[in-house]
Amino acid sequence: MDKKYKVGYTAGVYDLFHRGHLNLLKRAKEQCEFLIVAVSTDELVMQYKNKVPVIPYEDRKAIVESIKYVDMVVPQVNRDKIAAYDKYQFDVMFVGDDWKGSDVFEEVDKYMRERGGCVEYLPYTQNVSSTMLREVLNKIYNGEKENVRV
Repeated sequence: MDKKYKVGYTAGVYDLFHRGHLNLLKRAKEQCEFLIVAVSTDELVMQYKNKVPVIPYEDRKAIVESIKYVDMVVPQVNRDKIAAYDKYQFDVMFVGDDWKGSDVFEEVDKYMRERGGCVEYLPYTQNVSSTMLREVLNKIYNGEKENVRV
């Protein structure tokens, strides 16, 4: 079956892996023959989110590598999407549609289109995120079980 793109790319932290992560990877793979997934290193997450991931990088990498939709996992050591494009030469970058209209991805899309690629926005899975899961775990840990909702 011919797919729209040869090589696709997406990036994320993939901490507390959940259904939204899986949906993004599945939808991306449906559109490309080979999917590269960049997993943020612990140092990068600390740098821009100012928190340590619950799951260490090597474990997050192993989880993502085990997903049948993923062909290759690489470390994401910075958030420079243009540098990633130049390094891996993918045809498309997949991003959640919650980023649509952001200056960062408008610039990346322009850069990629000038070189034959593009950014594709995939539907964001509502009502689930690693941040939400972390909050629930913190409430449970702090004995606030009556206030827990996922």
